Amino acid sequence: MQPASKLLTLILLIFMGTELTQVLPANPEESWQVYSSAQDSEGRCVCTVVAPQQSMCSRDARTKQLRQLLEKVQNMTQSIQVLDQRTQRDLQYVEKMEVQLRGLETKFRQVEENHKQNIAKQYKAIKAKMEELRPLIPVLEEYKADAKLVLQFKEEVQNLTSVLSELQEEMGAYDYEELHNRVSNLEERLRACMQKLACGKLTGISDPITIKTSGSRFGSWMTDPLAPEGDTRVWYMDGYHNNRFVREYGSMQEFMTTENFTSHRLPHPWSGTGQVVYNGSIYFNKFQSHVIIKYDFRTSSISKSRQLDYAGFNNAYHYAWGGHSDIDLMVDEGGLWAVYATNQNAGNIVISKLNPNTLQIIKSWTTNHPKRSAGESFMICGTLYVTNGYSGGTKVYYAYSTNSSTYEYIDIAFQNKYSHISMLDYNPRDRALYAWNNGHQVLYNVTLFHVIRSEEL
Repeated sequence: MQPASKLLTLILLIFMGTELTQVLPANPEESWQVYSSAQDSEGRCVCTVVAPQQSMCSRDARTKQLRQLLEKVQNMTQSIQVLDQRTQRDLQYVEKMEVQLRGLETKFRQVEENHKQNIAKQYKAIKAKMEELRPLIPVLEEYKADAKLVLQFKEEVQNLTSVLSELQEEMGAYDYEELHNRVSNLEERLRACMQKLACGKLTGISDPITIKTSGSRFGSWMTDPLAPEGDTRVWYMDGYHNNRFVREYGSMQEFMTTENFTSHRLPHPWSGTGQVVYNGSIYFNKFQSHVIIKYDFRTSSISKSRQLDYAGFNNAYHYAWGGHSDIDLMVDEGGLWAVYATNQNAGNIVISKLNPNTLQIIKSWTTNHPKRSAGESFMICGTLYVTNGYSGGTKVYYAYSTNSSTYEYIDIAFQNKYSHISMLDYNPRDRALYAWNNGHQVLYNVTLFHVIRSEEL
């Protein structure tokens, strides 16, 4: 037999990178080579076994050991290959699970963030609702006392009804004059009660209702709170200066759906947007003056004019939005008012109650609120309410009561839908706010709480 050496190369794919220890005799030609290990270029473990010449080791006892060792190495190779296949499969599974877990983690994070945001929104909404309801607590306490007054009225009415029934049966048993006085007294008290019920403290303003989109950025529109029943004519004035034409629409429906109107030419141009129609006449500030004019639509003539002494004009003390809004005329349940500012009051708001026939000042109140810092203002039941601005986020934040000559800071939400309020007035008949908002004619309903005290009846 030719001498030969047998080279067996086993490539072991070992998952954990285990290396075999190298065992070599001093001289490979003198005896048999057991095995050695190394790594190939891809980092895999390569095991090499060198068998000696068969003539030398065919009867060597260690040949059997080497053969057994080779079998063990082959078995190990197969086991490692199986392990590697499983490991690769498991690795793919783990990688897939890792992607899914990362996706779940992202979703859980999003859910957690959304949950926090929802909780924050819910908390904010609840807090806002509590702030809205808090001022109602003392009012509700007073309502308990008011309920007793209503019961007293009910009992008196029942008593008078019983007396009248008996009087029909027994004429002369009661003094008619005395009975008439009792009925008249009760009627007056009921009328006073109803008058008080028409007034109250502002506690809320509804979302805006857009009636029409027309005109320029500035203007005013209104209805007459003292118009006869069924008269819903709308009065429309576009712009804040150098204009003297007033449009009259036949009804609110016509104003909303048509452009059919009658035009009235005033003898003088108006200044600002503080005009008001009251009992068939329009009251306005003459342009570049502190003169107030009462113009009667029925006679198409000026029925009265008067200077508002010391009142600033021509953009001296305008609202925050400007527009020659120095003098603002308005009405409420109590009548005609003028809101303006004077040098004597350091540019702060002055409130004057006017006689609608003579335009004379009946009484004035000086406030501590700068006119230029007010966005707009309106009167309800003798209280002047002032907004904190005219653009962007707006709220009613200041109130001055002419009934008690006191003021307070309040917080009533007011949605400024079109971002620029240039006119805001209250109509006591409609119990609504009329607004000119950036070329949109808008209505707001108001919520009033009524407090009746026995000494007022």
